Amino acid sequence: MNNIQEILNIGETIAVEFKKCENGISADIYKTVCSFLNRYGGDIYLGIADDKTIIGIPQKSIPALIKNIISSLNNPEIISPTVYISPEILEFKGKKLLKIHVPSSSEVHSYKKAIYDRNDEADVKVTSTNQIASLYIRKQNIYTEKKVYPYIKSGDLNLKNLPHIRQMAINRNVNHPWKELNDTELLRSAGLYGEDKESGQKGYNLAAVMLFGKDNLINSIVPAYRTDALLRKVNLDRYDDRLIVSTNLLDSYELLMDFARKHLWDKFYLEGDVRIGLRDAIIREMLVNTLIHREFTSSFFARFVIEKHQMFTENANRAVKDGPINPSDFNPNPKNPTIASFFRNIGLADELGSGVRNLFYYVKRYSGKNPQLIEGDIFKIIVPLDDSYSFSIENEKTDFISDKLPSQYKVGDKVGDKVGDKVGEKLTSNQHQILLLIKENPYITAVKLSEEIGISSRKIEENLKKLKSKAFLERIGSDNGGYWNIL
Repeated sequence: MNNIQEILNIGETIAVEFKKCENGISADIYKTVCSFLNRYGGDIYLGIADDKTIIGIPQKSIPALIKNIISSLNNPEIISPTVYISPEILEFKGKKLLKIHVPSSSEVHSYKKAIYDRNDEADVKVTSTNQIASLYIRKQNIYTEKKVYPYIKSGDLNLKNLPHIRQMAINRNVNHPWKELNDTELLRSAGLYGEDKESGQKGYNLAAVMLFGKDNLINSIVPAYRTDALLRKVNLDRYDDRLIVSTNLLDSYELLMDFARKHLWDKFYLEGDVRIGLRDAIIREMLVNTLIHREFTSSFFARFVIEKHQMFTENANRAVKDGPINPSDFNPNPKNPTIASFFRNIGLADELGSGVRNLFYYVKRYSGKNPQLIEGDIFKIIVPLDDSYSFSIENEKTDFISDKLPSQYKVGDKVGDKVGDKVGEKLTSNQHQILLLIKENPYITAVKLSEEIGISSRKIEENLKKLKSKAFLERIGSDNGGYWNIL
């Protein structure tokens, strides 16, 4: 009884539907069954009006209604493929109700040869090819990134960056297994070369294409793949600046990061005595998500849009539910685990789920507000912007820091805590000073380090190389546009 009252208080949702059922079973009921099967499942309550009025069902009518429902759902002329569902009899405030619990199906179903999908509280007839394709993608029990293309050769891939990528992994973990592997072994180890278990065919998969494919190869396999970056602050109808990116994921990340850095402020922010790059931390999470957690076979163009009061990303998604994501009860669901693992190995992504927490933490300090992450067939991240907001100033006014820094970004209360206390005798005086200056400014150049410390640029480069080889330091991004990260 309490459960029904709670449902009535909430009302109809994407997974709850009310039907009066005064004159027997209507066609609308089977449309809803079809749409629930094709989406995330749900419950249909017969005997309740749309306005939540409890009408009830006459006791004598219930056996015939149940028989009608079961036989209709097992009739391929009505629901195809057929499904067995047995309604449940409920009683609420002295009136009889019927509850039809519809599970989410692993197949795409139709009602009288028409496909229906659930959108908020409505059952929507699906007619376009793209919408139908999205339904089938959602129902697939394999990841599309695993699809094997047996005729792709290594010459179709751009592998010139593999030495740099291997070094990025080694900088992150000095004993990384990729250190001893040749290029072919590395690609196989990363899961980019596999076997189709149905056909037995072997070859590079879609993940390999998206990470290393030459542009013409990517365009031939996923012709709709691209990310459209737009700046809209003055010309709201069109754009002030635009970048269309349709190259491999690794180069796309660098190009989109450069676009964001060009148009967004890198506000001053301290954790203890250490400056943190809020802008890059936020953009990194947004772009990594839209690049690696998207459905590449969809015809939907991904977007990264910067406006005056917000910026957002949109990308095709293989959704398991609809609605906003709350970091306190978020259950991460990998969309492309092979690609995500590759990004984690080279330090451009963190463990699944940590990105959501990082985003909420840093956005609050960048704009004073929380971001929105909305799950659906189109996944959207919305980050509010406020050029006038400064967390440092607000902190001075309110003496307020309530959240904890995510573990992978923690720093000492003093500049020397993490550097001096941790490394002790392993560092020379110059190396210690280099790390302290990098902690203060991750974007500092070798020339600037030379000026600050008072040694030659050549000596700086030698010390940087030693720090990287000892796994104290790694370079994130390119030599010109990247930054240093202390391990």
